[in-house]
Amino acid sequence: MTAGRMVVMLALVAATATVAACGRKGGLDTPYEAAVEARKEAQRNKEPLPPEPQKPDTDKPFILDKLI
Repeated sequence: MTAGRMVVMLALVAATATVAACGRKGGLDTPYEAAVEARKEAQRNKEPLPPEPQKPDTDKPFILDKLI
C-alpha cells in the first residue's frame, strides 16, 4: 500500500466513525410531538410559550411506501 492510499483509508475510517457516533438513542419524534414537548418544557421553565402546534393531517401514503 502506498502512503497516499493509507491516508485516504484512514480519512474514510475517521469520517465513518464520526458519522456513526452522531444522533441520539431512542425513537424518532414527529414534528408535532417535538412542538408539543417544546411547549410543555417552556411552560415548566416559565418561558414564553411557542405557538400552539397544529395537528397534522391524516397520514398520506407515498408511492414508494409499498416497497418498504
